[in-house]
Amino acid sequence: MTNVRQDGRVALITGASRGIGAAVARLLAARGMRVVVNYRSSRDEADGVVASISSAGGRAIAVRADVRDESAVLGMVEQIRSALGEVEVLVHNALIPYAIKSFDEISWDELGGKLDQEMRAAFLMTKAVVPDMTKGGYGRIVYLGTVLSRQPREGMIALGTSKAALSQFARYVAQELGPHGITVNVVAPGPVGETITANAALDQEQQRRQAAQTALGRIATPDDVARAVAFYAGDDSGFITGTTAPVNGGLAMD
Repeated sequence: MTNVRQDGRVALITGASRGIGAAVARLLAARGMRVVVNYRSSRDEADGVVASISSAGGRAIAVRADVRDESAVLGMVEQIRSALGEVEVLVHNALIPYAIKSFDEISWDELGGKLDQEMRAAFLMTKAVVPDMTKGGYGRIVYLGTVLSRQPREGMIALGTSKAALSQFARYVAQELGPHGITVNVVAPGPVGETITANAALDQEQQRRQAAQTALGRIATPDDVARAVAFYAGDDSGFITGTTAPVNGGLAMD
């Protein structure tokens, strides 16, 4: 069995100053990767994640960039290359803001804008790291999706639709990049506690009801999601690509 440690790999996690991204950064660092904590505005929180990784014996740096800005993305990847080396693992987790509204209430600017920004960020991040991955003959790309892409919930049309587009994008990219030793997968959580999305979309009573509908009797934690991401980011998943992992405790079953 492959050793769980991935010593020396450079992993970039977007939106890693809190929640799922921070949990992923800490876990990948604990497994031996050199971690880049990307953030857009939460510098103090990003520095806190880096400090927690460093105090545990890991290596991490924080790098600011808006993942929707091409020049910022390219500048970030160049900064990482200079500091740590080429990005070998990309975990694209950054949350793109969206409207929580019904179809009746939502405007095209709100729905179309979310679609555009979601796909633009994924496109730019992928474009930026793939050349070095291709050159090195190795890469792991993991996108964060959502169960809402397949199981609609009131008010979540913008998020669910945009993440469904991201999932299909991932399949096409996986097919094209496979011959270069690069795998591309999606981790699609159900409701996750301790995150901005959960707090915005579900009050405490709604979270309780979601937990009651879940086979395992609770909603996910960021650490639950991080473990699935870490599997796809490591070598044990080397022959798995173009898939979506539902991390929802049995809330939705195929």
